Amino acid sequence: MAGLVARDVGRRVLRYAWPPPAGGRPGQPPPRSSSYLRDRLVALPLLTVVAFSTFGFAYADVRGDSAYIRDEYKPALVALADARVSLRIADQEAEKSLSIEGAVKLSGMSDGYRTRITRTTQKLNQAARSDALTTSERQELDVVSGLVVDYANWISYAQLNADVDALRQAGLGYARSILCTKEPPKNGTGRNGTGKAVGHVGSRDHLLPCYPPPAASENTTVVDRITALETSLRARLGDRAGPGALVLAALAVSAVAFVLLAVGLWRAQTFVRHRLHLISWPLWVSLLLLLAVPVLAVDAVYVQRAQGQVTDVATALAEDAGPEQETLAEQHPFKKPEAPVISALDATAAHDLADGRLSALDGVAPWVAPAGLLSAALTGAALYVYRREYVLISRPGVAT
Repeated sequence: MAGLVARDVGRRVLRYAWPPPAGGRPGQPPPRSSSYLRDRLVALPLLTVVAFSTFGFAYADVRGDSAYIRDEYKPALVALADARVSLRIADQEAEKSLSIEGAVKLSGMSDGYRTRITRTTQKLNQAARSDALTTSERQELDVVSGLVVDYANWISYAQLNADVDALRQAGLGYARSILCTKEPPKNGTGRNGTGKAVGHVGSRDHLLPCYPPPAASENTTVVDRITALETSLRARLGDRAGPGALVLAALAVSAVAFVLLAVGLWRAQTFVRHRLHLISWPLWVSLLLLLAVPVLAVDAVYVQRAQGQVTDVATALAEDAGPEQETLAEQHPFKKPEAPVISALDATAAHDLADGRLSALDGVAPWVAPAGLLSAALTGAALYVYRREYVLISRPGVAT
């Protein structure tokens, strides 16, 4: 029963959208001009509005997501990764400075330590200004900034007591307890599913191993809190980079509407030429306007693909960017790093977003729906004039 109803509705839609041409189908009388034009006067403008509105919504959503990812999500993720890595490197520099007995009390901490601590604070402030973060996440960043200050205070305490080994080790130990989880999970697995240290390159570089906290524990250390923020941002980035159910539905509706509209405009043009002996330039303009739709669709595909590539870069920022890669790049500035570093990943994401679109179409998205409304008005006005003129010149009883 449902199948019969669906087929009947389909036949009615096809007959309404694609009526017989001027000569009619075999065995059927040709359609009367005024009736045909009256039906087209309703169908074609309506299809135009539906097609351009739904496609304009979908295209603007894809383009808007790309701009938001470029301006908000990417800078926030890069800043958080840079802050996390810089703090780890600062701890490495602090241990190197404090290992020189007596000298650190006179000369102070190394330039590398001071630079990295300052960089950490700057990157946390930069991330906090991003609209990609929620209010609670900004509050969490305030807590992280406070913990960074506490970490620096304990390092200063260790520096002031560098000549007393017990006090120096106590200050360094308290600082590192603020930095990250020092002990592996007792059950052998952490929140990331493993018990392996994160970013440990061995005692040769004096880099403190950081372990993921147990799955049931709360984030208390600086690295754990920053990592949790990165994870939350990457999840929302993945959701935003995808097209979404509403966009896919709008694209499906617009595709059907555009097919019906293109065929309807072509048949209306043919009808006007055969029955009224006219060339309808307004209908030709509406038909030519449809040629821009495939170009916009290709641009949307490029943009969508670029957004997917950025999600891969975001994953690399969390998994591949670490203190080892950064220090390796600094030690060999004229040698290509063996692994991706934050600046390289940032440049990769910027390149993907810049090249993953047709730049000539920047700013076009807001005008798609208005262009459709203009085309609908143009088509409706032309068909209204054709029908009115036909009714005026028709003999009584011929036009309806």
